[in-house]
Parts: sequence; structure tokens; C-alpha cells
Amino acid sequence: MDEPSRQRQAVTRSRLAADLRRLGVRAGGVTMVHTRMSSLGWVVGGSGSVVGALLDALAPDGTLVAYASWEEHVYNADEWPREHRDAYLAEPPVFDLATAEAVRDNGRIPERVRTWPGAVRSSHPEANVVAIGPRASWLTDPHPPDDAYGSRSPFARLVETAGQVVMLGAPLETITLLHHAEAIADVPNKRLVTFRMPVAEHGRVEDRTFTDIDTSAGAFPYEELALEEDEFAVIARAALAAGIGVRGRVGEADSQLFDAAELTAFAVSWIESRFGRARADRTGDGDD
Repeated sequence: MDEPSRQRQAVTRSRLAADLRRLGVRAGGVTMVHTRMSSLGWVVGGSGSVVGALLDALAPDGTLVAYASWEEHVYNADEWPREHRDAYLAEPPVFDLATAEAVRDNGRIPERVRTWPGAVRSSHPEANVVAIGPRASWLTDPHPPDDAYGSRSPFARLVETAGQVVMLGAPLETITLLHHAEAIADVPNKRLVTFRMPVAEHGRVEDRTFTDIDTSAGAFPYEELALEEDEFAVIARAALAAGIGVRGRVGEADSQLFDAAELTAFAVSWIESRFGRARADRTGDGDD
């Protein structure tokens, strides 16, 4: 466990659970979490206490979800030094659902959830989520290779089940559910990526092809909007200003809680008003 800092307040599991309930996390619900551990304070018990507090707030009939992805998934190998790129292509890592490490940039909680007793993981190498609770299997399966964030994905089922998204000190631009809004928005000419990945399953390794919206460079030309910060942060702040979501403190962290369906609907409208078919028709980029 990290050494306590004199500048950071001690925070216990029971306090975190009480704060989560006060923020509005529903017992028996399905909640996706994004966390910046350092913002919570000095948590007694570390990441295990954070996951435990979330499960306490959700109660035994609730389900906890986190976006995991895969630490070894590569977006921009062309930007690597040639030696590194050639070595990677010659012997690419294999995605194994049971052992593949969650992306470290997403913080400590997704990997903690992934390795929690009884955790279930969805099968997509890049977009996979991990879940604990009675609805974990339903939420994570299936996860289509050609619709990782769309209408048949775990993100769609989070919306379907009246789920919530809680941001525990995490930057608003990390709300993964907004990729779902991108995927289902009625917008032409979305930026797509296709990649091949060796996948281990049933004792065999198979090369598989995956195609989806570009979650790295962006599904749309957001750069044309000259936004002052990341587009997801802009959308989330606008949603909060419109009365969608609440703010509060969990531990020492400034936190937000969103209804997944309301946030998705707001984001779809925001995206379509800027990149939708009416705009494309006006600029000559739409369908004839």
C-alpha cells in the first residue's frame, strides 16, 4: 500500500460507499466507473477498497462495470521506431481474454475489477469491458467484432438497463460511453479503423479482423470545431449544464454521476447537430 501523505486525507471504504450512495449510485443498478485514484485521497486498502465500496453501494443485486481494453493493443505502430515496429509485427502479442492486462492509462480500477473473484470480461480486444455482479454475463456477451461500441455492444446494454456512469475524480474526456454515442449517431462518413489481431480461444490462436469507429484520432472531424478542450469533456460539461448528471464529492474527489441513457441521447444530439446529414448536405458531402 502507498505510504500516506500528510497532505492527503485518509479515506475508508465505508466513507466511499456512503459518499457513492449520497451521490446517487443506485442499489441494485448497473454502474460503469472511471476513477483517478490519486484524487480520492489516501484510501485505506487502496484499489481493493474502492472496488469494495462500489460493490457495497450497488448492493449484492447490483453490477459494477469498468472499461478495460488491452494494454498491448496498438493504435499507431507506424509512428514507432522501425526496429520496434518490425519486432512487433514479426511476433505480435496474442489477446487472451483470461490474462490480457487492462490498459494502464485507464487507472488501477479496471485491472482490479478484471482480477476480482467472479469478474466477467467481454471478448473484443480493444473495446472490452469487465463486470462484477448478477448482470455481468448479460452485459458483456456478446461483443461483436464489427460493432464494438454500437447498438449490439455492452455499452448499448448499459443504456438499455437504465445504467449509470460515475466519474470518481476522472477527467470527463475519459467517459467511454460517449464512443457509443458516436457509434449510433446518424452521421455519414464516420472515420473507421480496421486492424488484425491474433486471438487465443479454446486452445487455438486465430488471426481475426476488427473494424470500428476510430476511437484514437476521433470518429468525426472535431478539429474543425476549434474546441478549447477534448470533445468528450465539452459534451459532458454541456450535459451537466443542461441538468443531465449531478456533481458531488466521493472521498476527496470532485465526482460526477450520469444516467447512461440521458447522457447518450444528449451526446447523439450534440454530434448530429454538428456532423449529421443535414450539415453534410449543406456542405455537399451528403448522399445524393
